[in-house]
Amino acid sequence: SFALRCALANEKCKNERPHFTMGPRNEFVRCWRSHDINLIETLGKEKSSLQVISGLKPLLDLEKISISYYQPDWLDKLIKPDIKRLPTVDDISFSLSRGETVGLVGESGSGKSTILKAVAGLLSIEDGRIGFGNYHQLPALVKGRNSDQLRRIQLIFQNPDESLNPRHTVAQIMAQPLQLYFRLTDKNEIYKRGVELLERVRLGSQYMNRLPSQLSGGEKQRVAIARAFAAEPDIVLCDEVTSALDVSVQAAVLDLLFDLQREKGTTYLFVSHDLAVVRALSDRVAVLYQGHLCELGSSEQIYNNPSHPYTKVLLGAVLEPDPDQKPNLAVYNPE
Repeated sequence: SFALRCALANEKCKNERPHFTMGPRNEFVRCWRSHDINLIETLGKEKSSLQVISGLKPLLDLEKISISYYQPDWLDKLIKPDIKRLPTVDDISFSLSRGETVGLVGESGSGKSTILKAVAGLLSIEDGRIGFGNYHQLPALVKGRNSDQLRRIQLIFQNPDESLNPRHTVAQIMAQPLQLYFRLTDKNEIYKRGVELLERVRLGSQYMNRLPSQLSGGEKQRVAIARAFAAEPDIVLCDEVTSALDVSVQAAVLDLLFDLQREKGTTYLFVSHDLAVVRALSDRVAVLYQGHLCELGSSEQIYNNPSHPYTKVLLGAVLEPDPDQKPNLAVYNPE
């Protein structure tokens, strides 16, 4: 039943199955409170209440970073010792303030996830600098970072099936960051903290002994979010965290991210192909094309008055819920 996730649900909704009835717009609906639907505050009407303070040192600072996936083998190095790697991502510069959300958008292959992996220390940068807090330059890879740097930057992967150990229970998954970053050893304290983390993502203690295979897609993603927040991070890197979820679960996960940001002042770097989701969640939006940053501005500026032709083409391809509205499927030619 949707009653467990509905803001309007009452006891009748939880105990009695509704019948199909005529709704307020002459549609058929199975809901006891369909006429009150406008009372729900939908996602995106209100941005985070956190104030992003300008003029302070940014929490995350990317300065002219370039990243390449090309790894020459021994023969390439022998024949072409001076070969130049073609960067997948080139000359990217932007910063994030504490409590801010920046969305990265662009077509597949534009370098969005590559940037997230570089910030997380999973990919080495060829040129440039990644600054974080009081660290002028972060070590490029995870193995060179200290415990404080690792704890304060957390990555939520697109597919929780690949990021959650299928052989570990939820309790074991929750315990790992608590033991690693906070040196907790008391089993009762670890269990209690794990339950608290699950309750913050609207799950409960009944999930602690379950394996990932016993969870739905939305539940797995919420466990992944809880694990990331177990480290009490300053910045969370969100890589397509809602792409595999149905619309109602997407809304619940995004609403959860809003709530956690209000509670903790967390900064988000958010990657998604869903431009509506990015608009709802982001304070600023960075538009990428073929590994280059082609536009960066406030969410309202980018969506209402784009300055770059690729941004206009990207936004024009979005399907509108209007049968008379035709999408602009023009192809961007950088020349």
